[in-house]
Amino acid sequence: MKRDVKGKRNAAIWLCLAAGFCGYVVLPWYAIQDTSWYEALPRIFSGDEAANGVLQAATHGRVWLFTGVVGLALCTIGALLPAGRAQGRWLLVGGLVGAVGISLAGFLIGARGWSAGWLNSAFGELAVNQFGIGAGGFVALLALILLCAFGLARLGFFKGDLFVSGAVIGCGVLMALFIAYPVSKALAGAFFDEDGHASLSAFVGRVFMERIWGLSCLAGGLRCGVAWNTLALALVTAVGTTFLGTSMALMAERGHRRWQNPLRVLAVLPIITPPFVVGLGLILLFGRAGVVNQLLESGFGIEPSRWFYGLKGLIIAQLFAFTPIAFMIMRGVVQGIAPSLEEAAQMLRADRRRTFFTITLPLLKPGLANAFLVGFIESMADFGNPVVVGGDFSVLATDVFFAIVGAQNDPGRAASLAWILTFFALGVFALQRGLLGKQNFTTVSGKGDAGIAMPLPDGVRRTIYAIAFPWIVFTLVVYLFAFAGGFVQTWGRDYSPTLAHFKTAFSLEWAQFGLVWAGTAWNSLFTTLKLAGISAPITASLGLLIAWLLARNEFKGQGLFEFAALLAFAIPGTVLGVSYILAFNVPPLELTGTGLIIVLCFMFRNLPVGVRAGTAAFKQLDRSLDEASLMLRASTSQTLFKIVLPLLKPALVAALVYSFVRAMTTVSAVIFLVTAENELATTYIIGRVGNGDYGVALAYCTVLIVLMSAVIALIQWAVGERRLGRRGADGASTGADTKTVAASALPAH
Repeated sequence: MKRDVKGKRNAAIWLCLAAGFCGYVVLPWYAIQDTSWYEALPRIFSGDEAANGVLQAATHGRVWLFTGVVGLALCTIGALLPAGRAQGRWLLVGGLVGAVGISLAGFLIGARGWSAGWLNSAFGELAVNQFGIGAGGFVALLALILLCAFGLARLGFFKGDLFVSGAVIGCGVLMALFIAYPVSKALAGAFFDEDGHASLSAFVGRVFMERIWGLSCLAGGLRCGVAWNTLALALVTAVGTTFLGTSMALMAERGHRRWQNPLRVLAVLPIITPPFVVGLGLILLFGRAGVVNQLLESGFGIEPSRWFYGLKGLIIAQLFAFTPIAFMIMRGVVQGIAPSLEEAAQMLRADRRRTFFTITLPLLKPGLANAFLVGFIESMADFGNPVVVGGDFSVLATDVFFAIVGAQNDPGRAASLAWILTFFALGVFALQRGLLGKQNFTTVSGKGDAGIAMPLPDGVRRTIYAIAFPWIVFTLVVYLFAFAGGFVQTWGRDYSPTLAHFKTAFSLEWAQFGLVWAGTAWNSLFTTLKLAGISAPITASLGLLIAWLLARNEFKGQGLFEFAALLAFAIPGTVLGVSYILAFNVPPLELTGTGLIIVLCFMFRNLPVGVRAGTAAFKQLDRSLDEASLMLRASTSQTLFKIVLPLLKPALVAALVYSFVRAMTTVSAVIFLVTAENELATTYIIGRVGNGDYGVALAYCTVLIVLMSAVIALIQWAVGERRLGRRGADGASTGADTKTVAASALPAH
């Protein structure tokens, strides 16, 4: 019996050891250009470049790869010892020797030998080189990192929990490699002058410019620097999206039942549309030749103007684009409020209005703070809307773009502007943490709660309806314009109906050998669906895992860990794309030109929404649920997947939906990463818009909207609703008691 327990406690260690040795023996160590890892498998025991790690080290002169073998051997010795501090020391040392050795060699030795000139001067030229890491190297390195994490757990860190230790270290390494490393490599350019020499004065000169921080009074009013423009726009957008998103979430969950399903559908429509299409639709409504200006001119004689272009248009466009994110975050938080708390207040003679403002609204604080933070960062990093409707109103994101690809061609200035965006994001992040502090917002516990959710007070309900309904009508009008554009010959000149644009993009033909996808858009659509389908579940899972680590565990560096997860949102998409090109164009990770680099960009660009949605949801779940499961001998992983995850379904839906649709519609982050083999839907549409073929572009957008609506419905059906054992208005139970859920998920004795 003791041997079985010991084996079970070391099972994860032996599994990682097996994976590490497999990475060295049965997989190709390096990534071969134009060859997938499974195509290279038959050649792993040959003498060519597809050989496994052992042969690469023994016969190709790449002796530095033996450091990983030594690390695995040391970890094997530790695995043979009983669980304890002695085993932890062996695992930690072995994991560090192997992981650090492989990593250092990867960064210091490239395709031309030493990767830095000073290494050539110090050690002489290398006789051999190495390529980017492949499947074997990745598996072996991952195994060594996890073994190092298990060693820390055995030494008493992370309360001795192997799963928590592996999750924290693993997620930390991923964020360091795919967020901190590329971004820092790009941001470092701010400290180099035009001749490539390190210079602090160059950074100061670029950051503290009149154009960035200046304030001046002109005849037309106050003119602010681009930093103040960005900050003001972000604050207005964050407040507006949080207010609108909360209003619609309350209307969907606490309003009349007949509005719930239509509202849920309409509220997420803007998020499934490419950003420039929203801008074009708004221009057709409010532009100089738009419907609104034409009506004002014909009805009241008001001369058409360009009032929409600038701050006003940007506020409308960003509210339109980012309110659905706040809605998805707030909907889960509203669902999590325990009706028993509201019923208790009403039993103590508080009316519905007082209950709402003293009980319900304060319990929404975590969601409100997270929705505000996401809206603020999204506004700062937005590129599509400022380009389309910004006019003369400059923001940091567009200045970064034009500094990189415009006539300026000044990466150092772009990096300096990105620093300002990062500082703004850090400040709001710190403010949010300071306001919430250690306050407790738990509303979902292990106790049964069959209460009925309190209807909204009459005044609140009327106010919310007065705000939400016009916004819904506005959404419908914009989408009618977007849909109509793909069904007419030429918008503005020939409004005769046609399907020619759809035939150009998505025609099908029968040929000698069967069906032919003859439309010009099929390849980009299939590629986008494939890459978005791969990235979305990974992004959602990783985001919720990080949220669980932050909400349910305490460890050193937790604040830095959380900020790293949000860092990708604070960086404009153009900077992130350029960062990936600079970082992953050379060994140890040669990813440029592949679909994998686009998947990674999708993942870590969209990661913060999953983290923030999960964090808000976790603040409502009582820790006693976790503790009861652990006391009944469930492991940490069992507790997470069988107890906690079923209660996080709204957050999971939000993360999945957002990750998928943003991968389908993103522009700025991937515009530098696509190739002819990996063309995406948005780059195809941009190309059509650039050629003046708006009909095909809008037809493609219509197909994307319909397709993503179907995918969202599928995700919501597959995940299902969270069941909290609460009664509806008719008194029937809406789900199983959380006690029952917990008990059914626990292992039998």
